[in-house]
Amino acid sequence: QVQLVESGGGLVQAGGSLRLSCAASGLTFSSYAMGWFRQAPGKEREFVSRISRSGSRTYHADSVKGRFTISKDNAKNTVYLQMNSLKPEDTAVYYCAADSGTSYTRDYGKYDYWGQGTQVTVSS
Repeated sequence: QVQLVESGGGLVQAGGSLRLSCAASGLTFSSYAMGWFRQAPGKEREFVSRISRSGSRTYHADSVKGRFTISKDNAKNTVYLQMNSLKPEDTAVYYCAADSGTSYTRDYGKYDYWGQGTQVTVSS
């Protein structure tokens, strides 16, 4: 049974930082690219970041480029999202997802497994 468990969310002031973690089990982690998505109230789920199977390639949405960094530790079966210079518009539930495909995609429908999400709230 595949499980993705996010942690690290919380309440932070604008300009602050948070580090999200997503621990995976029940799958061969090194065989999956991993992504982070977010969903704010009343909005659609949107792509944030993606990292390749090996961790050698990363992709970020324009809205977070230069502020967020995704990383992957295949030995620990964990993917991270370091979020710096947070803004109120970053407030959302953040989800990690696993993709068995090799092609870069921002389409959440292409991802195979999902975590339950962790709330990030940025106050102004």
